[in-house]
Amino acid sequence: MPFAIYVLGLGIFTMVTSEFLVAGLMPHLSGDLGATIPQIGYLVSVYAAAMALGGPVLAALLLRMNQKGALLWLYVVFLAGQALGALSENYAVMLGARLVTGAASGAFFGVALAVCVRISAPEVRGRAISIVLGGLMVGTVLGLPLSQLAGEHYGWRFAFWGVAVLAALAALVTCWAVPSPAGDAAATGQGSVRAELGSFRNARLWAAFATSTLTIGATFAAFSYFVPILTGVSGFGDGTVPLLLVLYGAATVVGNAVVGRLADRYTLPVLAVGLGLNTVFLTVFALAAAVPAAVVAAMVGIGLVGVTMNPAMVTRVMRTANDRPLVNTVHTSFITLGVVIGSWVGGIGITHFGLRAPLWTGAAMAVLGLATLLPELLRRASPAQVPERPVHV
Repeated sequence: MPFAIYVLGLGIFTMVTSEFLVAGLMPHLSGDLGATIPQIGYLVSVYAAAMALGGPVLAALLLRMNQKGALLWLYVVFLAGQALGALSENYAVMLGARLVTGAASGAFFGVALAVCVRISAPEVRGRAISIVLGGLMVGTVLGLPLSQLAGEHYGWRFAFWGVAVLAALAALVTCWAVPSPAGDAAATGQGSVRAELGSFRNARLWAAFATSTLTIGATFAAFSYFVPILTGVSGFGDGTVPLLLVLYGAATVVGNAVVGRLADRYTLPVLAVGLGLNTVFLTVFALAAAVPAAVVAAMVGIGLVGVTMNPAMVTRVMRTANDRPLVNTVHTSFITLGVVIGSWVGGIGITHFGLRAPLWTGAAMAVLGLATLLPELLRRASPAQVPERPVHV
């Protein structure tokens, strides 16, 4: 496994930490920037929106640049946005900073995955993708609490500067560890923009995007409301909930590693089994939300088969279209859209049906995700099936 794969994972860890940084620093940011808590909360949504909408635009602008150069330029853009955020004296400036860092983060995911595929051997490609995306899992588990601790002891600006320093170090290591592309037109920045855009005429690609959106949406419909469900329905104390969230996070790290090892050979079966099991775990959680032992088991299960489907989802998209930055970045946008839709629909359900509603919403989205897989599963089961095209540059 090339060392550069871990460097790419570090870059994604840095940007995921930046995404959730605001969530742990809300009171401090509210006081210093003269904004309400809901306004500070919008900064998380703005980052996600910039990833989903600005990421593909930025990736398209960098198509003519070689992939390593694109990575380094995205670090520059990200660092500029992160520094602007650290220096912000008012809410408007911070809002602009989040737009910049969000767009850079969205494009970075796409380019990093393209580089990952280019530099890893075919037999370890699924594992390599899981390691790069492991930065997402670790960032979710460790990035938020670490930044919160830094903010509590040294102030929110210190936390922002800390992420900027980490990004700068990752960029420097990228200069040394990530090899420059040679030969392939797309990797060296000589590919056709028209050809890249032509990939989106593939109906099967949009079906894969739909599966990814619903897979992630199913998990985040529930995950976004774990805390009020655990305290308000399951009866766990405030001191226990963080430990349960750490347990959930550890399960996502384990699940990501397992899926990464299976994603290459069993892409569609992994997705089907993952969505099926997630439906079961979410349903058990909803039915037995007042039974602590069942809740803990369901949470661990959701952690193992929820967001951990990312390596299989990425592999499917690459095989359906191509493994280049623009397709990967647009795929990241649909994954982000899943987070937004799941959280939003889950919240609406609480208003009308109570705290268990997000769990039922998640189960319903997982079933819909399975439905989007059926045509592909049936096609593969046909005697006239066409062998999968391997992921390659």
